[in-house]
Amino acid sequence: MRSLNIAATGMLAQQLNVEVISNNIANMNTTGFKRQRAEFQDLLYQSEERVGTNSSDTGTIVPSGVQMGLGVKTAAVYRIGQQGNLVSTDNTYDLAIQGKGYFKIKLPSGDTAYSRAGSFQLSPQGKLVTTEGFEVSPGITIPANAVSVTIDSSGEVMVKIDGQVAPQNVGQLELATFSNEAGLEAKGDNLLLETPASGTATTSTAGSPGVGTILQGFLETSNVNVVQEITNLITAQRAYEMNSKVIETSDEMMRTLTSMR
Repeated sequence: MRSLNIAATGMLAQQLNVEVISNNIANMNTTGFKRQRAEFQDLLYQSEERVGTNSSDTGTIVPSGVQMGLGVKTAAVYRIGQQGNLVSTDNTYDLAIQGKGYFKIKLPSGDTAYSRAGSFQLSPQGKLVTTEGFEVSPGITIPANAVSVTIDSSGEVMVKIDGQVAPQNVGQLELATFSNEAGLEAKGDNLLLETPASGTATTSTAGSPGVGTILQGFLETSNVNVVQEITNLITAQRAYEMNSKVIETSDEMMRTLTSMR
């Protein structure tokens, strides 16, 4: 009885769907988080009577045939890169990207990761780093005697040194863009890694054509819509229950067969 296996694939698919939704809800307050969506495809079909075959010696053709589906499978878990809300924090080293682009983060291994989370801090050496202590690339060092730090929309970092009239330029932040942002690999810690699917990173100055701008004193919130996620969760739960009902019904049908005398 194929319905048992078909319903089982449906339950597994909805279990994954609930897991994706739960991860979205769990990260509703994660800075720069992008919600995900599970996508599914139907499995192969068994043809008991193939469509388009001859049904007689006179050349008549079967118009639709008999094809039996075998269930559902997971096709992808897709990351949706919609812009999150920008919230003012009044913190000098909180930065938000308005538009496309990612901050470049230098990992201890020497590799480069990418992030939308701009909650940066200073290391003991005065370098601009993430909350994990990873250096923001290119390296920006704030002098210890700086009395104020200003980062403009293009990422230029200007500091006011005590005793000096003119501000001093200590570097410029750069943003990376990708042809397929959904192809980035999530590493955790708000970091993403380049993959063959994402394409090679293109580094540009903030505000360039096709690249977002930087806002100092702001953070980008998660783009998770709680109402939508709860609605999706209820839908997934009902679909899971219906698939379990199919298994229950199939079991009752088999019980009927085995009880026949």
